[in-house]
Amino acid sequence: MTETITIGSRFNGPPGSGNGGYSGGLLAKEMQTSAAVLVQLRAPPPLDTPLSVVTSDNGLDAMLGETLIIKARPADPLNAAPEAPAQSLAAKGPETFNSVEDHVFPACFVCGPLREPGDGLCLFTGRLEGYDGVGDLWTPDESFCDETGRVRAEFLWAALDCPGAFAIGNQDNPMVLGQMTTQIHQRPKASETLTVAGWLNFHNGRKHGAFTAIYRADGTCLAQSEQIWIELKPKTA
Repeated sequence: MTETITIGSRFNGPPGSGNGGYSGGLLAKEMQTSAAVLVQLRAPPPLDTPLSVVTSDNGLDAMLGETLIIKARPADPLNAAPEAPAQSLAAKGPETFNSVEDHVFPACFVCGPLREPGDGLCLFTGRLEGYDGVGDLWTPDESFCDETGRVRAEFLWAALDCPGAFAIGNQDNPMVLGQMTTQIHQRPKASETLTVAGWLNFHNGRKHGAFTAIYRADGTCLAQSEQIWIELKPKTA
């Protein structure tokens, strides 16, 4: 386990803070487990700022001084993910995705239309005709892989993040990630064209739930998550 984690400015979500999935994935990776991990984001993860990693209960906390930023804990195995949309259908997701003008966080590392492939993930998971969810295709860049040629866990966490918000309706009600439970079954290679999909789970006031998953072309689920998103309060005049 490392003593600190640092979220580079490249990996932002909302302006000035880390993408929730990427940030949580960095801490979850320090758990050094192949089982499911639950991450809670207690405060916006700061960029380019070392966070102390400390053991707490049966998991890990990322701290900024005395302030708890992220919690990671072991979780029960997730239920099987829904069936993947066909890749020919998922490829049409960007056609219904938000424009730069309509996007809440257009520079987001995962879903920002202002990012370029390789710099960001450029996952534009739009609504799919005849399918109860959102989706897009993703071919991970080699820079997202480790020395074995497989995508690093934090980037799989990132790819699983934002599709949940768009499955819920982020374009209508801006929201931020509050909690994410992720299970990585296999880590893909950079050369693979993957399907990323998301589905609505529930609405409960300002709290919303989603499922997301990453699949191979044959429908094999490589990674999946369950999420809780918190709708931002409207700005007052």
